[in-house]
Amino acid sequence: MKAHSFDEWSPLREVIVGTSAGYEAHDMELSFRLFFNDVANSSFYYPSLEARHPLDAADSRRPLNDRYVKELGEDLEDFAETLAALGVVVHRPDPLESRGTFATPDWEATMIPALNVRDQTIVFGDEIVETSCQVRARSHESDLLKPIFARYFREGSRWTSMPRPRLLDHSFDTSYVSGRATPAIEDVGEASGSAADYEIMIDGAQCIRLGRDIIVNVATANHALGARWLARHLEGRFRVHVMDRFADNHIDSLVLPLRPGLLLLRNPGVADRLPSPLQRWDKIYAPEPQSHNFPSYDNDDLIVSSPYIDMNVLSIDENTVVANSLFPELIATLESRGVTVIPVRHRHRRLFGGGFHCFTVDVVREGGDEYYFEEREWADA
Repeated sequence: MKAHSFDEWSPLREVIVGTSAGYEAHDMELSFRLFFNDVANSSFYYPSLEARHPLDAADSRRPLNDRYVKELGEDLEDFAETLAALGVVVHRPDPLESRGTFATPDWEATMIPALNVRDQTIVFGDEIVETSCQVRARSHESDLLKPIFARYFREGSRWTSMPRPRLLDHSFDTSYVSGRATPAIEDVGEASGSAADYEIMIDGAQCIRLGRDIIVNVATANHALGARWLARHLEGRFRVHVMDRFADNHIDSLVLPLRPGLLLLRNPGVADRLPSPLQRWDKIYAPEPQSHNFPSYDNDDLIVSSPYIDMNVLSIDENTVVANSLFPELIATLESRGVTVIPVRHRHRRLFGGGFHCFTVDVVREGGDEYYFEEREWADA
């Protein structure tokens, strides 16, 4: 079937679900530490306040516990099987057979599997777009999805890749973290590059698709270039609207539209920062996560996700979502508002940087192409 996906809520027909096969470690280099800066900046995220900082710049590689990787794989298989049982066609990336190190003329990295596929790919209507990645270890991650993309291309879909950045040290706009007491910036200092050096870098999870309207979170000059590229590329087909520094990168654990007129939000402070058209929608606020919602980890286990990661639900249609069974408070909140919840277990979401929305690319959703905001609504934003 040809790609057809315009929003986050229309009936889901075909989806890509990521894989954890071959995941062994996190490479603790500049791009990784910059990307996870917001998590690094709060002691709430550490296994204990006495632990050494999990993003200590002295570390170069942080191995992952084999048991956690195995259990993540089990939870992913349950998730994929649940979607298939709902009648959704599920595609899976090629597994990462070995963690090979690859190099450019300027740096080396060790490849990771295509797990959080939402970051590297986004679908606009009938077009699959490979985004311009921000973490060096993920530079070739989309290669593991290319057999799937090729199949959709043969069936009539458009297939585009954004410019692939060189990811040099001075390619990154570090102004978002400069002047903040974070290890991510300790060996960078103030913005080390100039506007002429910055490259296009942006992830699919920085975008919210609302039919023909796309909201894009922009926190750095790299993101701004990415949003500008998207606006030019999609001109005449979609309208791109920028939200300034809504978060450091991804926004799908801050805000997710469940259907036209209904949002799942982290807290009222998020609502206050939304564009005015979305402020008029009804809102469901996620319960405050508590420590009992998460496994206990050792001080050497690297926490890379906000405790709000379980907000990262996947909509099956306008009334149904898949949510983490280990956050029953969120399930009860959604059900109290008339949302049908399909619970699936996801244990180690704070170690792997993603939830069910992150793990997926919704390539085919039924309908959705007719949805537009009125021009006057955006004029008020």
